[in-house]
Amino acid sequence: MSDTKSPSRYTITAALPYTNGPIHIGHLAGVYVPADIYARYQRLTGKDVAFVCGSDEHGVAISMKAKKEGVTPKDIIDKYHAIIKQSFVDFGITFDNYSRTSAPVHHETASEFFIKLYEKGDFIEETTAQLYDEEAQQFLADRFVIGTCPKCGNEEAYGDQCENCGSSLNATDLINPKSTITGTVPTTKETKHWFLPLDRYEEFLTDWILKGHKDDWKPNVYGQCKSWIDGGLEPRAVTRDLDWGIPVPVEGGEGKVLYVWFDAPIGYISSTKEWAAREGKDWEPYWKDENTKLVHFIGKDNIVFHCIIFPSMLKAEGSYILPENVPANEFLNLEGNKLSTSKNWAVWLHEYLVDFPEMQDSLRYTLTANAPETKDNDFTWKDFQARNNNELVAILGNFINRVVVLTNKYYDGKVPAAGTLSDVDTETLEQLGKYPDIISSSIERYRFREAGQELMNLARLGNKYLADAEPWKVIKVDEERVKTIMNVALQIAAGLAVLSEPFLPFTSSKLKNILNIAQSADKGFDWNDVATNSNLLAADHQINQAELLFRKIEDSEIQTQLDKLEATKKANENENKKLMPQKDTITFDDFSKLDMRVGTIIEAEKMAKAKKLLVLKVDTGLDVRTIVSGIAESFTPEEIVGKKVTVLVNLAPRALRGVDSEGMILMTENADGKLVFVNPDEDSVGNGEGIN
Repeated sequence: MSDTKSPSRYTITAALPYTNGPIHIGHLAGVYVPADIYARYQRLTGKDVAFVCGSDEHGVAISMKAKKEGVTPKDIIDKYHAIIKQSFVDFGITFDNYSRTSAPVHHETASEFFIKLYEKGDFIEETTAQLYDEEAQQFLADRFVIGTCPKCGNEEAYGDQCENCGSSLNATDLINPKSTITGTVPTTKETKHWFLPLDRYEEFLTDWILKGHKDDWKPNVYGQCKSWIDGGLEPRAVTRDLDWGIPVPVEGGEGKVLYVWFDAPIGYISSTKEWAAREGKDWEPYWKDENTKLVHFIGKDNIVFHCIIFPSMLKAEGSYILPENVPANEFLNLEGNKLSTSKNWAVWLHEYLVDFPEMQDSLRYTLTANAPETKDNDFTWKDFQARNNNELVAILGNFINRVVVLTNKYYDGKVPAAGTLSDVDTETLEQLGKYPDIISSSIERYRFREAGQELMNLARLGNKYLADAEPWKVIKVDEERVKTIMNVALQIAAGLAVLSEPFLPFTSSKLKNILNIAQSADKGFDWNDVATNSNLLAADHQINQAELLFRKIEDSEIQTQLDKLEATKKANENENKKLMPQKDTITFDDFSKLDMRVGTIIEAEKMAKAKKLLVLKVDTGLDVRTIVSGIAESFTPEEIVGKKVTVLVNLAPRALRGVDSEGMILMTENADGKLVFVNPDEDSVGNGEGIN
């Protein structure tokens, strides 16, 4: 089975983002940029497209976030749904509908789906032992349990998955589990749930995926599916004991909700229903007509849900089509470290749009160029700067600027008529005509990195053509030849205006304004026109004045972003820093043996051949004594002379590198790990005063 060759319509879905935090670059590179490129491209080629998404608002992550912040789940979802939805709009992600799973249409759709499978007898009803938090008086959803992974030994595995080795788990599989709500060790308690018997669908999945999609699904997707199927599928619960989610709509479901992995993918269907109702369309052909091509864009952590579980649900229901492809991407890292919402190790989209206003396409281009299509990849701010400055500015921007400036300079902005074409002219226009098919081929195979680079190759073709033709020199000796050169260059510019739209939509719009051509394909050029029409801009067509498509990014801007990440790294280190455990209990008599006095450092010097040690002369009020202190990495001798300090004066002398140390200075560490003196604050406290 291969992809549908000539579908009547396309239903394109993008993974529903959790509303427990904003969108970051990992989400964009893994899911939303490639999905938007694909949807924009299909529309440009005249296809009927429904591109749908929405906020996933019933995940356990929502409940965890709400408990942590002391608010309700609704407070969390309303806050982040608004941020996420606006970020997508500002970034140019062209969803036909962006819904949310808290919407009535979704509750109704998911409930109806469950009831149909329930009434058909497709579920198994079982009473099983689940982990229970006695202190919180609630069953523990998978993400509310943490423990040691039985497969790799990771001590921070969740109850549903180990993020270290990627194994799928049940909470009861964990070694030494504990509740993340109270920190207590959970007990087990019996509870009734409904299960989808995935083992019944092994033969179907084997035929559909392992035989039918061996040649057209990405190896990472196919390989993960094969591993799951070969390992044997087991029934999977579709309900959970939670107070946040869609209530189980059958008798006996009181106090239970639909498991989020069951309700979330149905969100694609309910989002399509919402869109169709608004647009006066029938939603069913987009989900139930065999001439529709269904494509899911997801990250690799969602492969099992979209390739094994959701198709099994659709198969069980009986009236839905199955996805033609699920082009899942791997993960994008940030500056060599794994992106993390909880640790704030991310480039947040809404913050990027503030820091780099009107530079959406610079990020879109970099994320496409570095897309983790076959393996995990890394985003660095230096690479982002280089992609922008060396490719967008120096290649694409430079070509367009030269063409437009010269056209306005030589012909007052009117497209000159071409004369006799040279072999180079003809060859260049022929190459331009091939690029729609070249880029299409890459996009249709979900190779968006390759497609983006082919677009840049077209800009390189234009630059080379201009550089070789040198119209600024030829104008002095052959004005007619220059008219032809500029006409050819302008056709390339017009081609770029159309073909760049899926990748660089804001740039495409700006370029269309400069070239004075229609923004929409139905009024101007579409994708196929670039392939078939070598005269996109007719003679005497008036273009507008030049404006820069891109600006250079300065080193200082990149350093600001690196400093922000460094601050995040330090904050995480401090948060994870473990305090020294309390020492054994002592009596007051033990404490009273310590004689601590206020003193002043009157001399300080580094100890020879010792990196950490300073030799201090300290006036203790009782005497002036020598104390050797390991503070040389935190202080210079000059900055501590005259410093008031707390001294343990009755500590037995100890020889350090031949110097007798007669006491100890009291120190602690600040949040950055720097040593800090434990000092008396009042200036009136004199040397020798005791500390009680």
